[in-house]
Amino acid sequence: MKKAFLLSIFCIAIISKSIAQSLNSKLASAYQKFIASPSLKYASVGFSVLDSKSGNVVFARDENRGLAPASTLKVVTAATALDLLGPDFTYETAVAYTGKIEGNTLNGDLIITGTGDPTLGSERWEKTSKAQVLNRILFNLQQKGIQKINGKVIADASAWDTQSLPIGWIWQDIGNYYGAGTSALCWGENAFYLSFRPGKTAVELNKSSLTYPFLEIHNELSSGAAGSGDNVYAYSAPYTNQIFLRGTYAIDLKKDIGLSLPNPPLAMAYDVADFLNKNGFGNIGYQAKIEGASIAGNALFKIQSPPLSEIVYWFNQKSINLYGEQMLRTLASKFGKSTSTIEGLRVLNNYWGKKGISEGELNIGDGSGLSPANRASTLAMAKVLAYARQQVWFDIFYKSIPLHNQQKMKSGTIADVLAYCGYAGEGQNLSFSIMVNNYQGSTTQMRQQLYRFLDSLK
Repeated sequence: MKKAFLLSIFCIAIISKSIAQSLNSKLASAYQKFIASPSLKYASVGFSVLDSKSGNVVFARDENRGLAPASTLKVVTAATALDLLGPDFTYETAVAYTGKIEGNTLNGDLIITGTGDPTLGSERWEKTSKAQVLNRILFNLQQKGIQKINGKVIADASAWDTQSLPIGWIWQDIGNYYGAGTSALCWGENAFYLSFRPGKTAVELNKSSLTYPFLEIHNELSSGAAGSGDNVYAYSAPYTNQIFLRGTYAIDLKKDIGLSLPNPPLAMAYDVADFLNKNGFGNIGYQAKIEGASIAGNALFKIQSPPLSEIVYWFNQKSINLYGEQMLRTLASKFGKSTSTIEGLRVLNNYWGKKGISEGELNIGDGSGLSPANRASTLAMAKVLAYARQQVWFDIFYKSIPLHNQQKMKSGTIADVLAYCGYAGEGQNLSFSIMVNNYQGSTTQMRQQLYRFLDSLK
């Protein structure tokens, strides 16, 4: 009986080895065909496939080469946050007041203090929407008997420092919705939207879409040819009130354009004050506080975010850069010595360093992959995915990864960079990462080439 058992184990091992060798040969052949493409003549490519259970390398080429990972880096940030903070972690935003309540009047200020919740004012959940938040504030004031405020709405984001953007983000990105900066007090994913009417040569801004009086929009857009789409870029800097719109807006386009809010706390303070004023609370002012000690006040109520498990889902599914940067700074605040992005990166690198992934393998400057200066190896990325496969929160993590080409994988795209990482094989037993930097031709063409190559993992 014992001999029969040992023989069966031996046979299973032989079969497993044979299957691995067969896959290796299949991938080697497909990779040679892929890499021979003229569009990759000047490109740098890295590719790694690991057995998700054992962590053993199944196939790899240039697996230690540092390449720009683009948004595939988000899986690293997500896995780190799930492991250190836990899937049930939530943010809290405190609403309080200063001064005294005399009759139905608050002679003081309404204080809203943030701790980094990226979902506050987001329309992705009903309970986080601006309408819900504003109505909750109104309801709690009314429950307190307050019908008028002689003071201001102060949005307090001083829990974090004022360095809202990671080092390395480019000027062409930071004014657009996907380049929104971080804040201890976010509002509507730190973005707002404008609508336009294109003419023969110029593009007119619909004034009705201008919701913030403290912003000055300089419209330098011109009409693009029919079918040319959205080539609009916004240029602004944190805490400024100046936004310049440049580029083209197709003459047949009907699309709102998303911009980043230079000062999210100020936008929230304005929206709250405006809402209360329209509900008869008087002529309330508004103000943002971004530095110094937090304002102490009398507690009114707290706003709790959705759990991290749900935040991670949208983070990966819709590739929301802001969520990654907020999570990174949250890691810094919980496990580091400050709340900065740099400290968050130190926490992240120390964490993976203890698991055998060196800082050189994850030479990164942000948590979302937007910086073109980021460098990571495909082997490191595949190791992170293999590690995640063994964790109790894996189902949450796996659910967050989008489906591309009928494969569960996160994509990443910045200028001349296209990358994918995820899971493949029967039972999703393979973790993989591929990065292509400096390819020639269109993104669409390169994506189709990658899809055909990655079919070899099915």
